[in-house]
Amino acid sequence: MKKISFALIAFAFLFLNELKAETSPYHSLRYAATARTAGLAGAVVAIPNDAGTISFNPASISTVENKRFSASFIKHILDINSGNVSYIKEFEETGTFAGFVSYTNYGSFTRADRFGNQTGSFNSSDLNLSLSYSNELDLNFYYGITLKYIFMNIDKYNSSALALDAGLLYLLPDERTNLGLSILSAGTQLTTFDGTKDQLPLDIRLGVSHLLRGLPLLVNFSLHHLADETDNFFERFANFSIGGELYIGDYVQARLGYDNHIKRYSAPSNNKKLAGFSAGIGLKLEDFSFDYSLSQVGVSASMHRFSLYLDL
Repeated sequence: MKKISFALIAFAFLFLNELKAETSPYHSLRYAATARTAGLAGAVVAIPNDAGTISFNPASISTVENKRFSASFIKHILDINSGNVSYIKEFEETGTFAGFVSYTNYGSFTRADRFGNQTGSFNSSDLNLSLSYSNELDLNFYYGITLKYIFMNIDKYNSSALALDAGLLYLLPDERTNLGLSILSAGTQLTTFDGTKDQLPLDIRLGVSHLLRGLPLLVNFSLHHLADETDNFFERFANFSIGGELYIGDYVQARLGYDNHIKRYSAPSNNKKLAGFSAGIGLKLEDFSFDYSLSQVGVSASMHRFSLYLDL
């Protein structure tokens, strides 16, 4: 089975230069949904036993042992806010299912005519409804799929889309290492804003996580945006994230992450500063867990995330 898992990863890479990701109004599908995910800069495709990684690798839900309910609030830049909840349920004879709901409010915008005269205001929002399924292919080897329905509203215009996520997760407990692969947001619009078809933000992610020996540090590395159109094949590998999680005793975790894609594209070349960096802290108790993260997405733009995990 180990040979099969590496063959699937290699197979995906053979077709990378046939895949493209266009600018999309559905960019919120790429947001890190939880504080832990953001604190590790999104390098979570190979992390098991975390309900919050469902949006980056649906195969992970089969490995969640407790705290199967999660709720998160995200304070974006300006007056953009979003929240999400997820719940995981295992059925012994069937597999593991999960539901995920995310809502983003983009705030109020000024409406103006073609001459610049203000005529009022309008709002924009989007809703993501997802259903996931995961099961075990072989010992420590999991697969998962997610079906997503996305609805977006801009003033009086609406659009909807249907997308599919798929993922693999392979655990190597003796080596304290995990491998993950996911294909995210492969789908199409069902209805358009104005008759013009928009592409969904197709993404391919490949990652590894490793718990160091003799040091309570989980190191995570992911390649992402591998489906984006680039001038050459190897430029895709500049889109990477790395994150570290340090365990301080039994209850506290400190996190630090870096996303090179954000560093490259979110800030002017002469003023990047801390763009792409993120940090977070977690508190893990018997009955619940709480996470917080701060992500720098531009020169003066940052995002705050708060997440709560419970057993229900």
